[in-house]
Amino acid sequence: MFYTNTTTYHPDTFFLTGIPGLEASHGWISLPFCFVYLMAFLGNATILLIIWSDRTLWDPMFYFLAFLSAVDLALSTSSVPRMLGIFWFDAHEIGFGACVAQMFLIHTFTGMESAVLLSMAFDRYVAICAPLHYTTTLTPRLLVGIGVGIVMRPILLMLPILYLTHRLPFCEARIIAHSYCEHMGIAKLACASIRINAIYGLFVASFLILDVALVGVSYAYILHAVFSLPSRDARQKALSTCGSHVGVMCVFYTPSLFSFLTHRFGKKIPRYVHIFVANLYVVIPPALNPIIYGVRTKRIHERVVRVFTSK
Repeated sequence: MFYTNTTTYHPDTFFLTGIPGLEASHGWISLPFCFVYLMAFLGNATILLIIWSDRTLWDPMFYFLAFLSAVDLALSTSSVPRMLGIFWFDAHEIGFGACVAQMFLIHTFTGMESAVLLSMAFDRYVAICAPLHYTTTLTPRLLVGIGVGIVMRPILLMLPILYLTHRLPFCEARIIAHSYCEHMGIAKLACASIRINAIYGLFVASFLILDVALVGVSYAYILHAVFSLPSRDARQKALSTCGSHVGVMCVFYTPSLFSFLTHRFGKKIPRYVHIFVANLYVVIPPALNPIIYGVRTKRIHERVVRVFTSK
């Protein structure tokens, strides 16, 4: 059904296996993924609703937090429902166009999340290292520019991948050993050379690595400034705020970089480990971000408590 002796540029369908090697456990695996997805959906929707309805939260920090919640909702929703369809209903087949669209959305929203996290690191850098210039630096015009950059950079980076994927000829095996469609998983099924796809994929991944490096530099300056503060309370407050951001960044960047680099250099890593981690990075960060910010950000925490305790 999924093999043919002819070459075609646009096969009708691909077959998503789920998590290779763990097919017998798909039913059990689906339960925590479903629970975590519901947490992500409800948590991020709550954050967005609170920020939208409370004008006192309309400042740069919460502007970026709202952006992060919107991207988290989009990232998890573009991947997890299809994943659960495989786990619960054996809905393995996916049309070529739908597969390419899912690939584009997942990679684009991943790039947006990385850009948002970098922007949040810049926001904290200005707030802690140059607090007197905070309002004059993060002006509405600059915030709009950053927002446009967050959206447009990953879209522009992904457009060539759409072309590079559409130009590939496909034949014989059309089975993607994954629970969702992503670039190299599709490209490896092609009958032609995918060297350009692999090189461009590494080029796109280099922006993620660059974001990590810039975030690291930002927090190095932030920590230096924090430990130079004369007041112990001020140091604790700054470290508490930064701790939330660092936790979010570690939860996102660690599995995403592992997934991207394993495709190219991790041939000895078992396939089920790679795919399982790849599934985690599209659902765990979106679920944990609202919890981390809800607990560690006082203004968000107070408003969440007020919403759920008001009569």
